[in-house]
Amino acid sequence: MPWDFVLILFVLGVIVPWRGSVRIRELLRQPALSTAERIAVYASTIAFQWLAVAVVLWRTTAHAIGVARLGVALPNLPLTALVTVALLVPLLANQVHALRRLARLPPEHQGFLGALARKLMPQNLAESLAFVALAATVAVCEELIYRGFVFTALYAASGGFLAAAVVGSAAMFSLAHLYQGRRGVFATFVVGLLLAAARAWTGSLAPCVIVHFFVDLVAGLAAPRLLRAPSAPVEPTRSTASAPEEGP
Repeated sequence: MPWDFVLILFVLGVIVPWRGSVRIRELLRQPALSTAERIAVYASTIAFQWLAVAVVLWRTTAHAIGVARLGVALPNLPLTALVTVALLVPLLANQVHALRRLARLPPEHQGFLGALARKLMPQNLAESLAFVALAATVAVCEELIYRGFVFTALYAASGGFLAAAVVGSAAMFSLAHLYQGRRGVFATFVVGLLLAAARAWTGSLAPCVIVHFFVDLVAGLAAPRLLRAPSAPVEPTRSTASAPEEGP
């Protein structure tokens, strides 16, 4: 594997998880965030993610890896559409179900995800519009990075062993969500496996981008409203929601 690919993988697997965890802890320690501060978090995340994509595309182009090899292609539209719907419907249903169960818990029992949603998810129209831009950026950039670059790099490094690309890219993706704790990392790993399998089966990032966008969008827009609902005891559950982070 080229040295620059190794360096990028190190940044994605070590620096990004560490920095994301530190940043989220800092934000959660603040008593409250204003609209300007929340939008600034979204904007800085958008800028970082596009910068990361620019670096990845720069280095893959230097090694004569075209965007089609990264999954920016649509070789089979009917299959891509079928896989997209097959993934999107159950993941969205699970997301809404998990948020509703979380909302029935008392706030003090909602744990990290409840605190994260109340602190960082959009609370008004201006923040919601900015969050849509964030969700779109995260969907495109993280899929290009993890199901595009990481998948392709691991597939080549393993001599064409598809399972290594699927599992390895899912593991790297879950590490980027280390700030969510062990349950969040596990849930993200499972979602990463499903998305990587979809990318391998269809040869396209399109299902991954679409599913990623709508799952994050529903989480971001629904969580603040649901978590303001009256609480009633229920067993805790985990959600696959993503949240703004420092890195991809």
